[in-house]
Amino acid sequence: MKSFAEILQTVQTYHELGETISAANFVIEAYDIKHNNFGDFQLREKAEAKYILMTTEGEFGKPQTIRIPENTFEFEFKLMLNLIAHEMIHVGQKATGNFIMDRNEREWQAYYEMLFHKTYPQIPDVPKHQQLFFANKALEYYNRMGEGSELQKKYALQKEEVITFVSSLS
Repeated sequence: MKSFAEILQTVQTYHELGETISAANFVIEAYDIKHNNFGDFQLREKAEAKYILMTTEGEFGKPQTIRIPENTFEFEFKLMLNLIAHEMIHVGQKATGNFIMDRNEREWQAYYEMLFHKTYPQIPDVPKHQQLFFANKALEYYNRMGEGSELQKKYALQKEEVITFVSSLS
């Protein structure tokens, strides 16, 4: 794998050329996070620094499209890389044989990945304030699963891991 600096330089070059999709395709290859159920990237409206929206779209069992802001690579690269990995988790959740139907469970799994990088260990960590944001989002989706629900029981140990992680950030 190329060094972080080399990858970042290539991404910046693509960005300067207005080739956001090429940059995103390069990133998923460089970090080996391309899921077999991934179809393509498509652009969406520009993002604001306070709200960067990426989505995974497509029918369950069909190749998925990840929609990213046209200005994705104007923002901090490690954050964008984590957001793309988050969406790639969703791509896998919609693959035949692996359907995760509950939205709260899908988001829980994707935010958990952003904290602990179990599926994609090659993805670098973001700064602590962003990790805290991801942890809080994970816990928000955990709480939406329903008090004492089977889903909450399924993820109880991971929830404790998230809470311990949050404590370690302070």
